[in-house]
Amino acid sequence: MKSRPLLLAAVGLAILIGFPFVVANPYYIHLAQTIAIYAILLFGLDIVVGYTGQVSLGHAGLFGIGAYTAGVLYMHFHAPLLLTLLAGIGTTAAFGAILALPALRVTGPYLAMVTLAFGTIIQILINEVTDVTNGPMGITFSKPVLLGMVLDERAYYWVCSVLLVASLVVVHRLLRSHLGRAFEALRGSPIASDCMGVSVYRYKVYAFVISAGFAGLAGSLYAYSERYISPNTYNFELTVLFLLAIIMGGRKTRSGALLGATVIVMLPKLLDDLDLFRYVSVTLAALVAAGAAVQVARGKTTVARSAIPVIGSVALAVLSFVLTSMTDWRLSIFGLITLLVVYYLQDGIIGFVRQTLGWRGHGASDAAAAATLPPPASAVSTAVSQSATPAAQELVAADKVLMQFGGLKALNDVALHVARGTIHGLIGPNGSGKSTMMNVLTGIYVPTAGSIAFKGQSIVGRTSARIALAGIARTFQNVQLFGEMTALQNVLVGLHHTYRSNLLDVALHLPRYLREERAATARAYALLKFVGLEALAGEEARNLPYGKQRLLEIARALALNPELLLLDEPAAGLTAPDIKELVVIVRKIREHGITLILIEHHMDVVMSVCDVVTVLDFGQKIAEGTPAAVQANPQVIKAYLGGELEAPAAH
Repeated sequence: MKSRPLLLAAVGLAILIGFPFVVANPYYIHLAQTIAIYAILLFGLDIVVGYTGQVSLGHAGLFGIGAYTAGVLYMHFHAPLLLTLLAGIGTTAAFGAILALPALRVTGPYLAMVTLAFGTIIQILINEVTDVTNGPMGITFSKPVLLGMVLDERAYYWVCSVLLVASLVVVHRLLRSHLGRAFEALRGSPIASDCMGVSVYRYKVYAFVISAGFAGLAGSLYAYSERYISPNTYNFELTVLFLLAIIMGGRKTRSGALLGATVIVMLPKLLDDLDLFRYVSVTLAALVAAGAAVQVARGKTTVARSAIPVIGSVALAVLSFVLTSMTDWRLSIFGLITLLVVYYLQDGIIGFVRQTLGWRGHGASDAAAAATLPPPASAVSTAVSQSATPAAQELVAADKVLMQFGGLKALNDVALHVARGTIHGLIGPNGSGKSTMMNVLTGIYVPTAGSIAFKGQSIVGRTSARIALAGIARTFQNVQLFGEMTALQNVLVGLHHTYRSNLLDVALHLPRYLREERAATARAYALLKFVGLEALAGEEARNLPYGKQRLLEIARALALNPELLLLDEPAAGLTAPDIKELVVIVRKIREHGITLILIEHHMDVVMSVCDVVTVLDFGQKIAEGTPAAVQANPQVIKAYLGGELEAPAAH
C-alpha cells in the first residue's frame, strides 16, 4: 500500500523534471507552466469545494488579486519576484478573510451568489482604479528576475515546478492532519462538527483564507508567466473552468487537481486540432470500456450500469469523427465532454480510476499503523474533578426551561437536575420534547426562557462548540457520522481539541505535531477498541452496519473527555445482541466516572441501567424518580396510551 504512492510520486517527479529536456519548444513549456500554476490554485480551491463542501464562484477574483498585487508592485516599485509572490499570498489571503467573514454565514446558492458578486466587484475595481492598476490598458511585465538572473521560459518553468511541489506537499500534509479532518467534518455533518468542538463557522473561514492564499500565489505566478494582465482575464468563465477542473479531475485528491488543470489547459488546444482529438477520444473510449469490464469482472457493478459510461464515451468518439472538419462545434464538444464526466463519473476521472483498479484511500493503511502504536494508559479519560467531588453533587441544573417555536411549546417550564456519576433516564412518548431538551443542553437551540447550569456555570447562549469543549458530549437520534471518513478518522475529529499544533507545525511536520498526531491516533484506536470496533477502524463510516454506527458515535463522543454524555436513543434500530452490547458499554462508561443522560424507548434498557428517570409528555415533566416508581406512576401509564410499561429484563 505504501509503495504505490511513493511510486506514483517518483513517476510524477520524473515527468516534471524531464519535461523541459524532452520538449524544447518554449510554447509547450509555457503550457506546462500554466498547468502548474492552475494546479496550485486548484489545490486551494479543493479545500473549499471538495472538503468543506462550499461552492465558491469568487476564486477568479482572488486569482486576479494575486496577479494585480504582483503587477502593481512591479509597475510602481520594481519589486523583486520573491517579494511580489509573498505579497500576492498575503494580500489575497486578507481579501479572502474579508470575503469569508460575512459570506460564510450563508450557505448553498446564497454563498455562490455572494462569491460571484465579489469576483465581479474585483473585476470592476481593477478596471476603474486606473491610477493603481492602469485600468483597461493592463500591465506589461518584462522577464522575471530571480537572484540577479533573468529567467527565460525554461528557468521560469523550474520556479513554477518547485512551487507546485511545495504547494502539493503543504496541502497534502494539511489535509491529512487534524485541520484537514476538521474541514472534511464540516461537509459530513455541520451539526456533529459543532458538537465535537469544531466550530463550523471558524473552520469554514480558515479553509477559505488558506484557499485564497494559494489563489494569490497562483495569480502572482500567472502574471509573470503571461507577462501581461488585464481586467478581462479574471472573469466568470475562468471561475467556471476552475470548478469544472475540480469536478472532472476528482475532488479530495491532489492528483485530481493536477489532472483537472491539465484538462482545462490542454483540452481547448486539443480541440483546435480535431484530427488529434479524435484519436484521443478513441483512446478514452477504450480505457472506459476496459475499466467497466474490470468492475463487472470484480462484481462491483452490473453489465447494465457499466454500459452507460461505455456508450457515452463511444458516442463521443464517433462524434469526434463526424465533427472533425466542423471547427465551429469545438465548444459543443467541450460541453459534451464535461457533461459525460460530470454525469457518469461523479467522483471525477481519478475517482473512476481508483474504483476500477480497486484502490482504497489511505484510511486502511492509517488504521493498520494505528494498531501498532503503544496504547494509552486509558482509552476513556476520567476528569480529575469527578474523583474529588462527592457523587451526589449536582452536575446539571435546568430550571423553568421554555423552548417555543412560534405557538408550539416544545418544552414548557421543564426542570431537570442531574447528579454527578449517575445515569439519568429521559423518557416519554414521541414528540414529548426529549430530543429538544438534548438540543437545548448542547446549544443547538437557545431556550426561550429558563436557566441551565453545568458545573455551576450558565451555558445558555453558548455555542455548541464551546459547550462541547466545556465537557458535554452527545450522540444523535438520527446518526450524524462523517460518512466519507473512516471510523478512526471520525474518532480523531473528537480528539481535535487535544491538538495545539498550528499551520506551520503541520506544513513542516515539526516534532510537536508528529507527537500530538501519534498520541491522538493511539487514543482514537483505543476508543474504537473500547466499543469493539477496532477491526473496522479503516472502514468508511457510511459502510458500517447501523448498530456499529451507533457505537462509533459513542466512541467519537468519548473522545471529547466529557463529564456528561448525552445518548439520544442509542438502541433505536438495534438487534437484541447489539442492545446487550450497548448496555455493557453504557455501564463501562459510568464506571469511568462519566455522568450520562439517556433517552431511550426500550424500557428494559432504561429500567436496568438508570438511577433516576424523568418523564416528559407534551413538553412538560409529569414524573421523576427511581425506575420502579416511575414505572408504576399512573400519569406515566396514561401518557403511554394506557399501556403497561414492560417489566425490566433480567441481566
